[in-house]
Amino acid sequence: MASPDGPPIDAVVIGRNEGARLLACLDSLAGRFRRIIYVDSGSTDGSVEAARARGAEVVALDMTRPFTAARARNAGLAQLGPTDDSLVQLLDGDCTLHPDWIAKATAFLATEPEVAVVCGRRREEHPEASIYNRLCDAEWNTPIGEALACGGDALIRRAALAGIGGYRDDLIAGEEPEMCLRLRRAGWKIWRLDAEMTLHDARMMRLGQWWQRSRRAGHAFAEGAFLHGAPPDRHWVKETRRALLWGAVLPSLLLVAMLMAPKMAALGLCLYVGQFLRLTRRFGRQRAGFLILGKVAEAQGVLEFHMNRLTRRHRGLIEYK
Repeated sequence: MASPDGPPIDAVVIGRNEGARLLACLDSLAGRFRRIIYVDSGSTDGSVEAARARGAEVVALDMTRPFTAARARNAGLAQLGPTDDSLVQLLDGDCTLHPDWIAKATAFLATEPEVAVVCGRRREEHPEASIYNRLCDAEWNTPIGEALACGGDALIRRAALAGIGGYRDDLIAGEEPEMCLRLRRAGWKIWRLDAEMTLHDARMMRLGQWWQRSRRAGHAFAEGAFLHGAPPDRHWVKETRRALLWGAVLPSLLLVAMLMAPKMAALGLCLYVGQFLRLTRRFGRQRAGFLILGKVAEAQGVLEFHMNRLTRRHRGLIEYK
């Protein structure tokens, strides 16, 4: 836990059917926090009993209501009771906490009172297992310093989070960047430390899993832009436009050109070749190829969000595991 003269620290873990990964997660938290809350979302693998056996307080969500990770995190925060000056480590149940993280993160927050959220390096536990795991690991490697957002793992000041009303329950993805945007509007800062924080076990072994994850990202871009796309934030407007341009508009024009004007189709293909070469210089060939292909999946998510919005249909989770 924190030093005697520092604020108390609790942990909130969310998960569903994580099995051995949840046990490893809880074991990495043992003895480091005042309280450990595990929020379960309808597990059928004995996660609830296993978490209790390891000393965690368990909150079982009512699964008759639509589930989101944001709702689970809010339920864990509510279990902690009235807001005080404490800190809370948010963690996904498929992650383990680095033993040095809490000491480094709390020391930083003690010297930076304007920072509400601090995060570090999340790594994939087995990047060698598949190209999809390696893509995940590269995605986690965000720039050091002041940031626009954190991911699912972060150490947060409870008072700051309570001051903006917590997470937005109805978001099926992208809840952390949306929460961080509201914190920044309230005058708080988000910071990424050059420190190891967590190991994540994605277990993405198939193209279909990666596609679903990219599709979910597109849905998050579209919803974020719909909610907060106006100036000055322009939240995820560029990301949404890129997804639609490279993943929907250009492919559609290419298809039409192939049927009606083959020379124009060749010009369109040159655009993709140029984009591939540009991305290759920065990310390498393999990742560049997946970045371009991923725009198609993202565009699918963007279009799906707007179709559901216009038809007033509620979209459930887009899961890749």
